[in-house]
Amino acid sequence: MAVARTKKEPPRTAERILDIAERLVQVRGFNNFSYADIATELGITKASLHYHFPGKAELGQALIARYAQRFSDALERIDRDLPDAHAKLEAYANLYAEVLRGKRMCMCGILAAEYQTLPGPMRSAVIGFFDENQRWLADLLGQGKAERTLKFKGAPEDVAQGILSTLEGAMLVARPYGDLARFNAAAGQLLAGLTP
Repeated sequence: MAVARTKKEPPRTAERILDIAERLVQVRGFNNFSYADIATELGITKASLHYHFPGKAELGQALIARYAQRFSDALERIDRDLPDAHAKLEAYANLYAEVLRGKRMCMCGILAAEYQTLPGPMRSAVIGFFDENQRWLADLLGQGKAERTLKFKGAPEDVAQGILSTLEGAMLVARPYGDLARFNAAAGQLLAGLTP
């Protein structure tokens, strides 16, 4: 059983390592930071990092697992709190906008760009993240068609893949401009095309 931290208690070292590494991946990419970068920022030795994460591959797997869990939790909140599929889809697109607003990229989107250079377990975890998102979107599309809050042609799985690809791509294109409006325009067009 986990013990809840009080607000005054600082985050555990492993959690702080993951926080810093996540930011570095989302800003620089996985291959463009080292343990030395994290150690310097935390003011600890590289040996301390290896105590928590023996190698960068293990750190990468922990990053993806944590990111995927947080994303899954966000999808559960969307399912619980929003009434119809269209509102849920808007909230899903907003998850991506929030990441971009923080001047970061979807971590698994960045990792997908570096896919060929990643260790095997990390590759599998990245695919798992996208598969889970596509499953959720396909279920959402089925709900939207049944309640008539979404319209689309083709198989829900294919449309789900298109939604995911559009949002990830829109983030990528908006990033060099530092312009959230570019992302919002693409997301808006996507949502308009699915509105009855």
